[in-house]
Amino acid sequence: MDFNKYFYGVIILCQVSSASEADTTCREVIVNKTYSCEGLGLKEVPESLPFTTENLDFSFNALSALYSFTFSSLKELVYLDLTRCQVNWVFDEAFQSNPNLQTIVLIGNQLMYLADTAFAGPISLKHLFLTQTGLTSLLLVPMHNLDNLETLDIGSNPISVMQLLDSFPIKNLRHLDFQLNGIEKILTKDVEILRQITNLSLSLKGNSLKYIEPKAFYSNNFYSLNFAGCANKGDLSVILDGLVGVNTHILKLGTFDDVEGKSEITSNMLQGLCNISVAELSLENMHFFDFSASTFQCLSRLQKLDLTHSYIDYFPPDIGNMSLLTELILNQNSFENLCDIHLANFSFLTHLHVNRNFEKLQMGSGCLEKLLQLQYLDLSGSGIKSSNCCSTELKGLSNLKHLNLSNNDLLSLHDLAFPENNKLEILDFSFTCLQASKNPFVNLQLLRVLNLSHSSIDTNNRYLLQGLLKLTILDFKENHFHSDTIQNDSLFQFVPSLEVLILSSCALKVIEHQAFQMLKKLKHVDLSYNSLTTFSSNAFYVVNTMYLNFAVNRIQIIPLEMVNSISDNSIINLSHNPLACVCSNIGFISWYKQNINKIEDPKDTVCGTPRAVEGMQLSSLMLSCGMSTAMILIIVLIVLLLIITTTVVIKCYLKKRYQSI
Repeated sequence: MDFNKYFYGVIILCQVSSASEADTTCREVIVNKTYSCEGLGLKEVPESLPFTTENLDFSFNALSALYSFTFSSLKELVYLDLTRCQVNWVFDEAFQSNPNLQTIVLIGNQLMYLADTAFAGPISLKHLFLTQTGLTSLLLVPMHNLDNLETLDIGSNPISVMQLLDSFPIKNLRHLDFQLNGIEKILTKDVEILRQITNLSLSLKGNSLKYIEPKAFYSNNFYSLNFAGCANKGDLSVILDGLVGVNTHILKLGTFDDVEGKSEITSNMLQGLCNISVAELSLENMHFFDFSASTFQCLSRLQKLDLTHSYIDYFPPDIGNMSLLTELILNQNSFENLCDIHLANFSFLTHLHVNRNFEKLQMGSGCLEKLLQLQYLDLSGSGIKSSNCCSTELKGLSNLKHLNLSNNDLLSLHDLAFPENNKLEILDFSFTCLQASKNPFVNLQLLRVLNLSHSSIDTNNRYLLQGLLKLTILDFKENHFHSDTIQNDSLFQFVPSLEVLILSSCALKVIEHQAFQMLKKLKHVDLSYNSLTTFSSNAFYVVNTMYLNFAVNRIQIIPLEMVNSISDNSIINLSHNPLACVCSNIGFISWYKQNINKIEDPKDTVCGTPRAVEGMQLSSLMLSCGMSTAMILIIVLIVLLLIITTTVVIKCYLKKRYQSI
């Protein structure tokens, strides 16, 4: 203890002697409550921070040690982030002046010393993050005043033993994270105290477990158990033997995607699942050696199964009763046809994911028709190509609400492409080349979101959106219009409920005067990255409470009447346009300065011409368009001179004429 006192004194002297005047440029996020001092190289807390500060991001600074006075001026602190602040020592009652503190983040600090009362002071400390702190044992973490702890993250440390003593705080614990440590063995006595906790989320991900004492977690009730990447040499039975008698909602047994030479697992290794009560199981990135009906012998009670990247290309036709399964994830596998999955085995599915398939996937005909309860279907990124999508492929899916066919090859939509799917609410065709007939969506009267971005859709089809009376979000990004023009009688006349319209990168040059007048509910319009030369606010029904993005176009002059109607509740973006900072544009420039609160990205809203002010922010521009006194005087003198000259000439002419008579 004397050594600790001596060390404490030396550290104080070192810090005081080396402390320089603190930088007080912390960014205010919420007035008087939330501040960010991230990465400012501070060695102490700036005095300029108000005592009312509740949330403080002090990460990436240089504190070296925490004392009882370090945060004494911030008595209202609730959240404190000290990530990578070079903290090595946390002394007694370091947070005694912060009774309301609920979260302490010490990630990435090499902690050499934690005092017994390091975390004393806060009345109800709930979340403590000690990730990457170099702690070699949980015994080094002082438990004084941690009775109300809900989250303890002690991952990425060289801890070799998961030793939980009777003093371990379990009253309110909900998240306990030991991921990426060096734990190889788990004994019953080390984890016995966890039986007193219900709904705990425990992560041991990335520990190379060689042994778990059989029934070590017997009768435990978890919400989530994460053993991903823990199976030594791929033998899952080592883990499952230790989990006999466990009740958990989520169990993750997969491994990491970047692990080389994945070991093959067998159906026998999964037999231990028969002795575990689990609702959601993840076997992500596992390589099955004998994928067969016996693989599913102990999976009949599952509600969700994740087999992402499991090296499978088919399902056995009869796997028994899977009537409780509602979500099946088969991403990144090698199916050639949806019918190879034999989805009749999973007739109660509500969610099906088969995205990023490694083979070009054929949707087949009627492969999904047994999935009468299906609401969500993701077939994106699977090289799908169809010349007559999607009436036969989606046959029977009368309850489908969300369909993702993005990032595929080529789909041709014929009239009434979704005859049995009239409950669709979200439809995504982005990055899929789309050929559409006159009105393929005419029966989708419940559709709210339609993504047609990067689809090369034919925008000349004025009836393309017919029937979409409830559509609120439409993404048309990077599709081209005839003559690069949005016409008054365009395809948007059929979507009166539209609120969000994205038309960025469409090579647009012209928007006709009343192009969007029928869209009376429009609130968000993105017209960025086009070639528009006019700020066409008159093309909209109203511009009250609206977001208008005209960034990266070719707009130079903006008539004052085009912006006068923009209300205080609206935001416009005119950045990266070659705005003319000349007297013919003075009306807009004056309005701009008076309404800077309505402008998004004023930093990049700059002058394009003339060259003398090119790149100058409009808010900083000083433009004088009236005549100077000198100029007026010169003009007056010129006028007087002209009058005098004219008078003299007339008199000379009259005198000469008189003399000649």
